[in-house]
Amino acid sequence: MGSELKHTEIKNVHHLIIRAAEKWGNKTALLFDETEESFSFHEVKKNAEHMASILTKLGINTGDKVAIMLQNVPEFPFTWLASGLIGAVTVPLNYRYQTFDASYIIHHSESKVVITTAEKVEMLDMIRIKNSHEFTIITTDQAHQKADGFLKDLQQEIENKYPLQQHVYSERLMNIQYTSGTTGKPKGCMLSQFYWINIAEKIANRSLIGINENDISLTSQPFYYMDPQWNTMAVLLNGATLVILDRFSPSVFWKKVQEYDITFFYVLGNMPVLLLKMPITQDEKNHRVRFIGCSAIPPHIHHQIEKRWGVPWYEVFGMTESGYDISMRREEHKQYVGTNAIGRGAIDREVRIMNEDGELLERGETGELVFRGKGMMDGYYKNPEATKAVLKNGWFHTGDLAYMNEEGVVFYVGRIKDMIRRSGENIAAAEVEEVIMLYEKVEISACTPVEDEIRGEEIKAYIVLKETSENHTEVIKKIINHCEDNLASFKVPRYWEIRKTLPTTPSERIAKHRLGEEQLRYYDRLNETWN
Repeated sequence: MGSELKHTEIKNVHHLIIRAAEKWGNKTALLFDETEESFSFHEVKKNAEHMASILTKLGINTGDKVAIMLQNVPEFPFTWLASGLIGAVTVPLNYRYQTFDASYIIHHSESKVVITTAEKVEMLDMIRIKNSHEFTIITTDQAHQKADGFLKDLQQEIENKYPLQQHVYSERLMNIQYTSGTTGKPKGCMLSQFYWINIAEKIANRSLIGINENDISLTSQPFYYMDPQWNTMAVLLNGATLVILDRFSPSVFWKKVQEYDITFFYVLGNMPVLLLKMPITQDEKNHRVRFIGCSAIPPHIHHQIEKRWGVPWYEVFGMTESGYDISMRREEHKQYVGTNAIGRGAIDREVRIMNEDGELLERGETGELVFRGKGMMDGYYKNPEATKAVLKNGWFHTGDLAYMNEEGVVFYVGRIKDMIRRSGENIAAAEVEEVIMLYEKVEISACTPVEDEIRGEEIKAYIVLKETSENHTEVIKKIINHCEDNLASFKVPRYWEIRKTLPTTPSERIAKHRLGEEQLRYYDRLNETWN
């Protein structure tokens, strides 16, 4: 179990913002790279309070839902914080959503207002027309005849007189953060103000990341995703500066790290692989980075990325539902590089491994990774069945397979749903993918099950190759030989498909559920034919 966290005196977002402005005043809190705008802690407070007044004028009260459909612009964090000030609830919307996805979340969350751009008004107005649920549309960049208001016009009409919500305690709901699973409709995680404050406190803890007022953090994820939100909360608690990129671009990312003297950043998914692909430059080790957090670091490149940039890359594991759960301790990091070890339970987080019957497993046994502790979601919004399925007897069931070694360090195995069952054998897709990517000409891989009358399931491997002039058949045969040398025979994929790219989620993870959308020819290992 992680040690007990010494909590700050922060009671809610209102208290957090006032404290930050008093402690760090004119120091830069947020810096937006794309728009070249920066905001001091005083200005963050002023803008959040101003936006709170606008929301109040629009009729938003405690508990009302405010949807935000914006990219990485200042209006996103200011609206999010403003909602927290008045006890309203933010519903982040993926800016790439179209009519179907946006409609479901707006109506399921019962959002009363959507803050967006003129570009999205036609789509949102169509959603209003087709559904009975009414909501207000406010634009941030320019007026639109079908919108109900333009932010700049509203700013001129109001005074900073939002009602101080001293009764908005940290347990008050702050977000309904929808997670897009591979099956079914998105589930809305109910996240309290304490949830965000708890993450920020963990990030400040010296045994973990230890962010402080001397740090400059960087985020390149969209604000509708989790990372920029907890980064924002962390700088407000700890006095650091947060640089926000418009998007993740591997060709410029490290240049921005150097340009802004970044000391900390967090990446995930395919990002380290993409960064490693970039050409080596003579001065790339000339930086101030002292800590890099990353989820699911590919073991086969872990040593490479540390050697290339001369800085430790620490495993950090968390979920929207549970927050900051597991991380690698500084003193243990070196011995576990490239091993699939993800660390120990974070502060305030108890970690265990359970079998299918909910029984605790011994050290070394693989089972489901479960958590309990403070600062987790309150459940899925309007979905008690889904909540009951993951919250059992006080434990949150992650759906991930893992085991602990004798020292209590957790090793990640893969998703339970990412298991392939071939001829009665359970095969972790992640293990097969790792072996495939050890082959020098493979850039990235993903494995999925294919129904089979005899075996139950066969394995299909999707691969993206590095630059090669070799015949595809010859390359695949060499990769198969490589797999046969490193895996049990039943784990070697039967089917092989070469792609130029693999689809990804907003968090840069491979979207396996979308791999079947495109039908291309594939190689059958057993028949040695292309189909």
